[in-house]
Amino acid sequence: MDTRPEITAKSWAMIATLGFVWGGTFLVIELALVGITPFWLAACRIGFGAVLTSVIWWMRGGQLFTTSPTGGQRFNLYVIAALSSAVPFMLLSWGQQYVTSGFAGVSMASVALMVLPLAHFLVPGERITLRRSIGFVIGFVGITMLIGGQAFESTGVSLEMPGRIACVGAAACYAVSSVLMRRLPPVDPVGLSAVLLLLGALLVIPMAWIVEGPPPMLDTRTLWLVAFLGMVPTAAANLLRVTVVRTAGPVFMSLVNYQVPVWSVLMGAAILGEPLPASLIWAMALILAGVALSQLGALRRLFGG
Repeated sequence: MDTRPEITAKSWAMIATLGFVWGGTFLVIELALVGITPFWLAACRIGFGAVLTSVIWWMRGGQLFTTSPTGGQRFNLYVIAALSSAVPFMLLSWGQQYVTSGFAGVSMASVALMVLPLAHFLVPGERITLRRSIGFVIGFVGITMLIGGQAFESTGVSLEMPGRIACVGAAACYAVSSVLMRRLPPVDPVGLSAVLLLLGALLVIPMAWIVEGPPPMLDTRTLWLVAFLGMVPTAAANLLRVTVVRTAGPVFMSLVNYQVPVWSVLMGAAILGEPLPASLIWAMALILAGVALSQLGALRRLFGG
């Protein structure tokens, strides 16, 4: 495949869509957890998404690799499947029991900072530059300002440190899986999305059974919420993520993690009536400035500058 990232107007539209969708996911998860346990929510979400994308993949012919993959490439596929959904979903479900939501939000924003050095060494065409590094740091500062004082405050519970490690570990999973995904040989994006979710389901469903016992009976409201989570932020969003990583690269994809907390705060205010932080405007200005600085070359090409 072409090692140079192809960042187009379509790429920007896709990461904007992903930021909006994933930003609202936390709200839906909070509603769904009233009627289902955390690990089974992750299992049902991935399982539903796997079935949906597999049906679409099968209707398209069911082809994955355009050439026969090597053993190493097949192994990378299994690793990506584990790290792109199953493992981080479980880590976050467990870790958020013991940490503040602010720390979890900062952890997810740190994906962008983790991807930068990984891509520098592992992905051709994704070199670290001073401008790009400064841009990512400015964006991270903006996220920290948005979340405010609860970003690093302590909950005081005995398992807080393991919980924090779990959240940071989930962020690392997303970073590593994005970089490895970019290194795969030419694949069908729908097929890759389906296979990743299928393999993830094979991992998380048995784990949910071991940790939380047999699957619970769901009421109609919870069933609809789980179906939505499986269809939109899992199946559809996973396909967009695969497409962005495979075309525009993992560094560009990581910009989504700066948008998610912003949308989460705005939707919480609009839907749940939560107060907007006084720092919102300054935080958004820093985030947008960081994104613009880190992607200055792509923006110039987009607008013909």
